[in-house]
Amino acid sequence: MLKINRENLRNSHETPWLILDLVMLGVLFVNLAWLIFDALYATDFIYAQINAYFPALVNAYDPIHHNFLLVDLVFIGIFLTEFCFRWAVAIARKEHLRWYFFPFLHWYDLVGLIPLGATRLFRFLRIFSILHRLHKFQIIDLNQTAIFRFFAFYYDVFVEELSDRIVVKVLSDAQKDIAAGSPLVDDITHNVLAPRRPVITQWLAGVVNHLGQSISSQEHGQVIREHVRKSVGKAVRSNAQVSTLNYLPVIGKTIENTLEESVTDIVTMSLVNLLSDLDAQRIDHFMSVGMHDYTPTADALDKEVLDVINECLELVKSHVAQQRWKSQLMEKESAVPSSTPPRAPKPTPPAK
Repeated sequence: MLKINRENLRNSHETPWLILDLVMLGVLFVNLAWLIFDALYATDFIYAQINAYFPALVNAYDPIHHNFLLVDLVFIGIFLTEFCFRWAVAIARKEHLRWYFFPFLHWYDLVGLIPLGATRLFRFLRIFSILHRLHKFQIIDLNQTAIFRFFAFYYDVFVEELSDRIVVKVLSDAQKDIAAGSPLVDDITHNVLAPRRPVITQWLAGVVNHLGQSISSQEHGQVIREHVRKSVGKAVRSNAQVSTLNYLPVIGKTIENTLEESVTDIVTMSLVNLLSDLDAQRIDHFMSVGMHDYTPTADALDKEVLDVINECLELVKSHVAQQRWKSQLMEKESAVPSSTPPRAPKPTPPAK
């Protein structure tokens, strides 16, 4: 049920406007009811029935019916006066950026003032305008009404069904273009990645420098240093010239261990210095010059990239095609308790 929030009504100082809206709403209902009655009165069937049962009403209303435009002009005058009054108040309050914005934003009021059969239907929009104004000031809450929830639900259903089919259609066309040999990978490389190469090289330089600092750290670089030590030790021990040091009595093994530790330290520090000294300029130069002649299996790589894109689009299509409104409707129906009360258990007959 639609309730009026009296506290918000007092705080918004919209009580005079609410009274005016209610008065105009009453005038609007009278005008619309009169329009409907006059349209029915113009039909032969209704005219014959009224003439048969209420001949005095026919004699009294015939002059009004033949001059109904004058009657409608009275209502039009009331609506036009109210429209001009609201326009003047909007100008005084500076509700819009320009003074002439008001009639454009409330065009339906002006169209409804035209005394034609089709344009008179726009007077119905005044009802929604009044309700929207009250809802905007939180005097009433349309979200709590059953009618609003009903129309909002089916509006969401319509928008979801329409948008899902459009998105699926667009993605399907994109998949067809990719399958037909669309140069998507080249476009991504030249139009997306190439303009951002300075940013990518700067980021890559930061990653490489951070990696060098991590290796030199006593806490985080222990794993890398241990791996380098094992690799260098294995290489030193398998070297034919170094293995001859074992034939030296007493000091041969010591020299070999010292040499292994020295080479390990040299290799580790060289790796740290290499990673720490690389900057964005050197990486960019390496990518533009050193990678210029690098030609990997481009066809296989392009195919894999296109397969990844196609699979991603397929997943997006499957998620978009899910009708979420059905699951919401099922949840609402499952949350509503059954209207049939549970049956009481039958009494147990007494034992004989």
